Amino acid sequence: MRDRALKITAGLIFVLSVILAVYIIVNGLGLVEGLDFGAGAYYYADIPEFDRYVNSEAYKSPVSIWVIIALFLIWGLAMYRFLLWVDGKGR
Repeated sequence: MRDRALKITAGLIFVLSVILAVYIIVNGLGLVEGLDFGAGAYYYADIPEFDRYVNSEAYKSPVSIWVIIALFLIWGLAMYRFLLWVDGKGR
């Protein structure tokens, strides 16, 4: 009974998500008025002067970029392992 209710709930969430996504696309919600580049409007690279924000001179940190990348990857691995642990405990 519980599995059936879970499948029905998941199906309803999926259908509602698709309907909501179509509604957002059709009505152009989330688009910035002055930055209409068609389908590419969702890519940050289409924003005028975007290179100003990603220029290596724009962000100064006392920590090396490689340390930041390593911490990001370690965090990702830790979360992956955590989710595997949670999934194993749920059964």
